[in-house]
Amino acid sequence: MISASAAFLATIPSPDRGVWHLGIIPIRAYALCIIAGIIVAIWWGERRWVARGGTKGTIIDMAVYAVPFGLVGGRLYHVITDPELYFTEGKNPWNAFAIWDGGLGIWGAIALGAVGALIACRRKGVPLPAMADAIAPGIIVAQAIGRLGNYFNQELYGAHTDLPWGLEVYQRFNPEDPDNLLNGVATGHIPLPESPVHPTFLYELIWNLLIAGLIVWADRKFKLGHGRVFALYVAGYTVGRGWIEMMRTDTANHILGLRVNVWTSILLFLAAVIYFVLAGRRGLREAPELLAGKDALAVPAADAAAEDEDAVKVPAEAPVEKPAEETPVVDEPKKTDES
Repeated sequence: MISASAAFLATIPSPDRGVWHLGIIPIRAYALCIIAGIIVAIWWGERRWVARGGTKGTIIDMAVYAVPFGLVGGRLYHVITDPELYFTEGKNPWNAFAIWDGGLGIWGAIALGAVGALIACRRKGVPLPAMADAIAPGIIVAQAIGRLGNYFNQELYGAHTDLPWGLEVYQRFNPEDPDNLLNGVATGHIPLPESPVHPTFLYELIWNLLIAGLIVWADRKFKLGHGRVFALYVAGYTVGRGWIEMMRTDTANHILGLRVNVWTSILLFLAAVIYFVLAGRRGLREAPELLAGKDALAVPAADAAAEDEDAVKVPAEAPVEKPAEETPVVDEPKKTDES
């Protein structure tokens, strides 16, 4: 007979909580994971952009637009696809703005994030497809890091399982707000009835890292360009997201028997494959000089101005003063006394 302690060790335990308080300031694991993912995506994207011939700092400038747009888009997608969580009887509509409690749809984040990136690319004068290729691996690694936030929130898991890597999900308690268990604390490690469960967040995390490795390898081997790295990322991610989504047991809307995100994955997979094939007709990567954008045009102008300032100025020659012409002295004739 297997003891309770042995059974516990054969599963993955959940954290006791997902939020800590520094005085009155809540420190949320979900938010920290999202921030960490964004930092990794920007750092890696910057390195890839410069390696392709782009100007240093361009990815950071792009992130100023893309990140806020992406966060808004991710939240909008979540709220639109799961409106019953916020707009049904007994729910608080204002919680639709509580992004710190979890709930970001990756497709909304990508869609509006792309709008922000497009604005930045137009301002910088660089091609958006090349920008997308540079940041694609960083984006999917950021998604993997973000899935750790779901682990701390005890969300997005699957059905019951007896596999050794099953996830133990504990009951959390929140005396101040009994309905807000997300911000509660698990005391006594009391498992939920369906525990242990499939850690679908972990499945997706591992899948994302594998796809990141795949697209980096393909990019190096085949010199992909014109948005094909990004298309490969979308195609690879949606394959995994589709089957992992069907394992989840959290509440979701269905269309023709399939979850909304499954249909989204199918449609985006097809679109990504079509784009990958069509973009391949444009040849290899974009020329490096195209990635420099307007910054490259500003440098020669600045250099020319500097050269003008440093040019040796030849002083104008002072006019040579001609010596004053001497007036010839004419001897006056001597006067003679005439008688």
